[in-house]
Amino acid sequence: MISSRKLGAVLALSLASGALSPVFAAFPATPPMQQTPTARALPDFRGLVKQYGPAVVNISTTARARAGAQGIPGIEPGDPFYEFFRQFGGQVPSPGGEQLRQGVGSGFIISGDGYILTNAHVVADAAEVNVKLTDKREFKAKVIGADMRTDVALVKIEGKGLPTVKIGDPEKASVGEWVAAIGSPFGLENTVTAGIISAKSRSLSGESIVPFIQTDVAVNPGSSGGPLFNMAGEVIGINSQIYSRTGGYMGLSFAIPIDFAIGIKEDLQKHGKVSRGRLGVSIQPVTKELADSFGLAKPQGALVISVEEDSAAQTVGIATGDIILSLNDKVIDEADDLARAVAQMKPGTSVNLKVWRKGARKASTVSKSACGSGE
Repeated sequence: MISSRKLGAVLALSLASGALSPVFAAFPATPPMQQTPTARALPDFRGLVKQYGPAVVNISTTARARAGAQGIPGIEPGDPFYEFFRQFGGQVPSPGGEQLRQGVGSGFIISGDGYILTNAHVVADAAEVNVKLTDKREFKAKVIGADMRTDVALVKIEGKGLPTVKIGDPEKASVGEWVAAIGSPFGLENTVTAGIISAKSRSLSGESIVPFIQTDVAVNPGSSGGPLFNMAGEVIGINSQIYSRTGGYMGLSFAIPIDFAIGIKEDLQKHGKVSRGRLGVSIQPVTKELADSFGLAKPQGALVISVEEDSAAQTVGIATGDIILSLNDKVIDEADDLARAVAQMKPGTSVNLKVWRKGARKASTVSKSACGSGE
């Protein structure tokens, strides 16, 4: 079973060399191939890297963690990632049973006065955060806020006239288009890799509220928090996760859409945390079998499997077995659509729900949604 792993550890690299014996054969001469008018050159990222590469930064952190079993904080020997961290975790013993955990990641400058977006897991629990630019300048950074649920963090360095990226629109991005990533895989600063968008609006777990952009761009530990660029040189995502059996890149990488991340950034900059709307229901997807049993024409919506006591949903009569079909007239095709829509609303927002109950559509208005903590 493939597991999702966060990036951020520094690995040692090894190279294997081998010899190849050339084989030659004679073939009859053939006329040169004629290039068709529709032939196109491969994408060229040189201009993008030259213009926006200086805005991509290397982030190194030091965190104190109480040692767990065998001195690996928070990871037991039975965990498949245990051996990975045992060899490459970069931990340094310190007095009092604590260890100093070294980490490395990436980020990008979004304003000339030093605000930087990165991943929350890059700076989580960090006692010290250092930022290094491509021109070798180094800064001590302050963590303004980190939202673990979306894996978005905002840090600040003191500077003026710093190089910045250009923010794009992920909604306009298409599956199959070329994209590029810049980051610090294995601590190798300002590494550029490229690929295509493989899918959009991916959910990586039942609790995920992030509509991830899936790509085949090579990202590895240390690339976390780096930007995903489109061909126009605009940032459309923050590289965040990979699927891997080994801890390294296996062809599946995931980025947080930048418009989603900017919404989180605004709350972090203003309040240092994120507050979210909350209905107070547990939901699951509606399969074809469930749709048939409930009398729905097709599988859609979010099936309510439990309702919390004194929640916003309970106050308006939402009940177990209801299927929520729309929120504020926006159709809920998948269960994740509801979770994302509610999470992006501010506490106290009024919402209109349409539900399927006992073979008929019903309407409800939730006047207030409960406050979320942003954790």
